Amino acid sequence: MLKSRHPAGIAIPYYKAIGSALLSSLLLIGCASQPAPQPQPEPAKPQPAQTQPLEPSTPAPQVKSSAPKTYVVKKGDTLWDISNMFLDDPWLWPEIWYVNPQIENPHLIYPGDIIKLIWVNGRAHLQIERNGQVVEATVPNVVSLSPEVHTQPLAEAIPTISLSALSPFIREARVVSEDELDNAPYVLRTVDGRLMAGEGTELYVRGDEFQPGQGFDVVRKQDPYIDPETGDVLGYAALRIGSGSITRAGDPATFMLRKSNREVLREDRLLPPLESLKRNFQPHAPDHDLKGQIIDVVDGVSQIGQFQVVVLNRGAEDGLDTGAVLKVMRRGGEYEDTVSGDDVALPDERVGLLMVFRSFDKVSFGLIMHATSEIHIQDVVATP
Repeated sequence: MLKSRHPAGIAIPYYKAIGSALLSSLLLIGCASQPAPQPQPEPAKPQPAQTQPLEPSTPAPQVKSSAPKTYVVKKGDTLWDISNMFLDDPWLWPEIWYVNPQIENPHLIYPGDIIKLIWVNGRAHLQIERNGQVVEATVPNVVSLSPEVHTQPLAEAIPTISLSALSPFIREARVVSEDELDNAPYVLRTVDGRLMAGEGTELYVRGDEFQPGQGFDVVRKQDPYIDPETGDVLGYAALRIGSGSITRAGDPATFMLRKSNREVLREDRLLPPLESLKRNFQPHAPDHDLKGQIIDVVDGVSQIGQFQVVVLNRGAEDGLDTGAVLKVMRRGGEYEDTVSGDDVALPDERVGLLMVFRSFDKVSFGLIMHATSEIHIQDVVATP
């Protein structure tokens, strides 16, 4: 359960995408001291929530002409899909939902909630109603004051995007350096001498000071990712083929292979498990101009569409983090003008939108959220 102790007494989510000036204003208002109440002969009755309009401090995102006035959240909805009903650029929803910096989880929207599109001082905002009451002041220039504390189970909140699109890649794909793989612990052989191991097999492993109960993923080195711009090796795909834990320390140590999706072989490597992806992301544009390329698609197809996973030649070292949104551009190339005889440089054309869900040092994995036509390897990605 999550409880808000915001001075305003209302559970409101937080997004980093809110402008610093806006956030400062909200914090000052939320923390401002109130005049001491005058003595009353009888306890004061609870007062309804009040609002105080503020001047908007950030440009308003474009609201779609087809945006509904109200929408009832259903099970299976995602924040991205709902925002896409209202906004031309759905990742900009933090600009129209007021959020509370004291709430750690930023997605407190549940099936059955009613989302209303309202206008304040000529600016569009989204307001949430739950059980017939406005339970969140989702307007960045309206502050709600209420003595109540609202709680909801976090597990019931709708996710940012459909996790089913990512489920095959959440733990299966990672990128590591060659040194990291070369220095990682490795499979020596099976305890019973077989050449290949499956689920439930005991293995001898070497290369670390193991502790009983210590968990590892078993991975296999794949082809390198090459930067098409520089020719540099950005890292190696490490395919996860199983997982298990140390049952006995020593050299060699004993490792129980508890799960596997293919046979484990000698010299396969052991790496610590990847952190699980959070249920909710915070989509945002990078805070600087960034340009890169799609260098691979995870399932190996040549033409890429919506909800497919791609690999980018940019990563954490370039400022890409989880939730970063990038536009996909098709290279314009050159075209011969048959009238003048000139070679004309055609402009790049936007063909899609992706969101980064896993970022490594020099490489990132992204999910195609929208595609207007086929996307290809070597298409350009850039800050939207």
